Amino acid sequence: MKWEVVVGLETHAQLSTASKIFSGAATAFGAAPNTQASAVDIALPGVLPVLNKGAVERAIRFGLAVGGTINRRSVFARKNYFYPDLPKGYQISQYEIPVVQGGSIRIVSPTRGEIDVRLTRAHLEEDAGKSLHEGLGAEHRDMSGIDLNRAGTPLLEIVSEPDMRSAEEAGAYARALHALVRWIGICDGNMQEGSFRCDANVSVRLQGEPTLGTRCEIKNLNSFRFLQQAIEYEVRRQVKLIEEGGAIAQETRLYDADRNETRSMRTKEDAQDYRYFPDPDLPPLAIDDRWKEAVRASMPELPDVLCERLIAQHGLAREEAIAMTASREIADYYVAAVDALGRSSAEGNRLVANWIRGDLASALHRAELDVPASPVSPAHLARMLLRLRDGTISGKIAKEVFDAMWAGEGDADAIIEKRGLRQISDAAAIGKIVDEVLAANAASVAEYKAGKQKAFNSLVGKVMAATQGKANPAQVNAILIQKLGA
Repeated sequence: MKWEVVVGLETHAQLSTASKIFSGAATAFGAAPNTQASAVDIALPGVLPVLNKGAVERAIRFGLAVGGTINRRSVFARKNYFYPDLPKGYQISQYEIPVVQGGSIRIVSPTRGEIDVRLTRAHLEEDAGKSLHEGLGAEHRDMSGIDLNRAGTPLLEIVSEPDMRSAEEAGAYARALHALVRWIGICDGNMQEGSFRCDANVSVRLQGEPTLGTRCEIKNLNSFRFLQQAIEYEVRRQVKLIEEGGAIAQETRLYDADRNETRSMRTKEDAQDYRYFPDPDLPPLAIDDRWKEAVRASMPELPDVLCERLIAQHGLAREEAIAMTASREIADYYVAAVDALGRSSAEGNRLVANWIRGDLASALHRAELDVPASPVSPAHLARMLLRLRDGTISGKIAKEVFDAMWAGEGDADAIIEKRGLRQISDAAAIGKIVDEVLAANAASVAEYKAGKQKAFNSLVGKVMAATQGKANPAQVNAILIQKLGA
């Protein structure tokens, strides 16, 4: 039997506001437990929530970025459930009328090519607190603690349609969404700190079957690798259970990364179980065209738009343009380096892109650094590439200069002078060294004249070695060809 996988994701993006969604308490990560929980956050009697304007504007930004509908009127509701880290006994969220409806995220599927994953909605809500089961000390090893610092932190819950057909597609969607929320500046995307976490709804059905299978929700997946592994395991579990004559129970499951398996957590609730009703303490949220257009005017150029512009105006190949718009940080670095290079040309732009994709990316990976932390600034990279373009250094020497800049030895010009790396471009000087190499390698000369190309490459290598790699490679080749043909 041929099974089809059906996946939809619910993603919680913590919004990058300095204060919480309904109070003035701080949202900074890492504070001592329960030091950032205000009277509003813990629902003391007599307090009232006040909506954070910055959180709303970040939601509008997202809606504009994905081509969704920004509802002129949306409503906050109380989602009722009881859990130790939910002090109110309800969570303020949005239900029937969210701030954003519709939109899509484009991904590249390994099997289906370029596809658009539709979005159902994106709604504002407050986060709950956090239950702590470890690290409480030996005297509390049989207890759990409650940290309410996170209670009231603003979230944008982004719900996709069940449009993904594999774990790989779900991973591609999550990465694309992660890059977008960071690009437009609404979320820092720090998955280790819980700023971006996904719940995966997974079901299977026979190929061609129009009805969706019973879904299971896998909660709080905080890495792309765990997301894909959890979905792959859950698919295998569901297929095996059905083929053995069992039935899938609609439930919430947790992923155990150490065992690479999902485990049952609780029966999956439906919307009616939460007894949603409009929050009486919060009036409907009104968003007019003027507010929406003000937010639009403040937004950066979106990655898809910038990608097309880099192809049309900068002369980059599509693969290069996609790489340069993979993140806001890479795009900013590329643009700054191109500006510093000056005399913009397709050749120069592609040279910048290739160095960012190549040596810079490798160095960042080895050092486990993000682009903004690079010891080689865009201006420093551009200065080195200018010396490569004007013939001061060769491509091989440029790599040595880059490594020295990375190590903090100064800019390209200082390193070139200090190390004596200036390229030899004097034809007479190169010709003299070529004569010496040819005289010392008669056997290689004979092999070349007998038609062996490898002998020519060997002679080039010997000339470059004799000049410590400083000779202009193009001139070396031309002079060797001239002299060997004489």
